[in-house]
Amino acid sequence: MQEQRRVFGAELRRLRMAAGLTLTQFAASVHYSKGQISKVETGQKQATVEFARLCDSALDAEGSLAALVPHTSGPHSLSAPYQDSGVGMRGTPAHEHTKTRGPTRRQLMAAGTATTLTATGATSSPAEARGDMGAGLLETSRALFGQHRRLGQLSPPGAVVPVLTEQARSLGRLTEHCGERTANALLNLSARYAEFAGWMAQESGDDEAAVRLTEHAVHIAAAAGDRDLAAYALVRRALISYYRGDATDTITLAEGAVNRRLPPRIRGLAAQHLAQGHALRGDHSACMRRLDASRELLQQDCPDPTVPVLGTTNLRDPATMITGWCLLDLGRPREAAALLEKACADLPAHALRNQARYGVRRALAHAAAGEIEHACAVVRPLLPAVQAVDSATIRLDLRRLSRTLTRYRKHPSVVDVSPDLTAALHPAPVR
Repeated sequence: MQEQRRVFGAELRRLRMAAGLTLTQFAASVHYSKGQISKVETGQKQATVEFARLCDSALDAEGSLAALVPHTSGPHSLSAPYQDSGVGMRGTPAHEHTKTRGPTRRQLMAAGTATTLTATGATSSPAEARGDMGAGLLETSRALFGQHRRLGQLSPPGAVVPVLTEQARSLGRLTEHCGERTANALLNLSARYAEFAGWMAQESGDDEAAVRLTEHAVHIAAAAGDRDLAAYALVRRALISYYRGDATDTITLAEGAVNRRLPPRIRGLAAQHLAQGHALRGDHSACMRRLDASRELLQQDCPDPTVPVLGTTNLRDPATMITGWCLLDLGRPREAAALLEKACADLPAHALRNQARYGVRRALAHAAAGEIEHACAVVRPLLPAVQAVDSATIRLDLRRLSRTLTRYRKHPSVVDVSPDLTAALHPAPVR
């Protein structure tokens, strides 16, 4: 570890001097004190990844300094993990998920009870249901999925996951009342519930459950003849790797979902994660190329109104938002803050989870740019939302913000916001 510190420090000093910058000038450009930078250069202090990225940007080092910082993956479980009820999506014990093959339609029918029938008020006899419930059932089930997505924006993920998994089971059960076409549509919707449950599991901090539920979604979709969701599963796994800070795995997984035969939306979302992976790696050029590709692909998307959209539906300008997101990872916080300010203004008021996610990153960009008073003003009104949605991934950026503000612990705005920030970082246990 000491040797790594010396190597990084020596290289930082060499690049700084080659750029003709004094410690005072360099400190002003990265918003760290001269004393802190001096300790890093002499090997007395370990550089963080965030600090290395700022230095790479300030010195045009193209990620070479960040590559010298030991990689530490994010913690596997960041909050209370989703606890499986003991019965898997296929009606099998939870511990057997990875050993069983994809479900048959009969297995899907047998899994769980038909709670959606209760939710939709369907009380017709089996004969009536088989004869004339298809269109109405699909319409109501799709509307219900939209409401569950909205619920996911407003609620702790651990409370939502069991509801979503039960709905996925119930839709499988309902296929016995329908013809083949309606049954396939219900299975596809069941797959979307399982995929969404995977995202909520990741938000709760349980990556293993997130991967398992996403794989369930793939199996269910395949039973209905949809093979594209398998590619989207790679996109979801790339996002898990991104939040773990693993650039290589993020890029590798996302590259598996850019095949030309896939729908533009899946390829566009994959390109976004490729851009985020390259940003983690410090490769500005590759990141911008992937962002351009993502923008073009998402503009080509012609969504089917009868099928729920994959990915978020609350970003009106995803290109600007994700570009700002990536610029922060690239060590360009001032540019990131400007774009995130613009994009966050367009977030719908009901999207509490997205308000918190992108707002916290916006505050982090301002803090990294040395705009401490503005950063505190941005994050303060977001903290109730952060606590309400209880997101493990949002808390990753909130922890980064807290570490950044610690360098300015005597600043009046930091002193004022610190108690609420600490409370948001340590949510009360669920009883």
